[in-house]
Amino acid sequence: MNSLLAKVKSFFVNLFLWSLFVVGLGLSGAAKQIFDDSTQQNLATYGGGLVALVVGSQIAKKPRIKAFLGRPGTLWFLFLFNGAAAAVMYFAMSGLDRYIGSGMMGLVSLGALGGLVSARRNRDQAPYAGAHLVEHAHSE
Repeated sequence: MNSLLAKVKSFFVNLFLWSLFVVGLGLSGAAKQIFDDSTQQNLATYGGGLVALVVGSQIAKKPRIKAFLGRPGTLWFLFLFNGAAAAVMYFAMSGLDRYIGSGMMGLVSLGALGGLVSARRNRDQAPYAGAHLVEHAHSE
């Protein structure tokens, strides 16, 4: 019975997290269509973005999502897509939105590039680490 209760709890926690993430993204993207006042628009845009960022970081810590985000194909997609989106946003938008939008997308792109570089470095150093241990064992 405990495992069933744990599965139900996990399902509802995941449902809640994903719902908050989608609402945060939707609110930050549609604030100008929902609110008339520019102050309300700004609060909704930045507040929704902050909610999506915080909840998304919690979702990304889950083992299955973490494994998916660590795959080289996923990292290449994130690097290229977000880099292109940052460039398009920079030229298509104006004002403060231009810098915030393109900057955030550029950060995601650079984060994916960092994941690719560190995965390659770890893969390239792994044979040397084993050889070093073998040499150390024979020298004693």
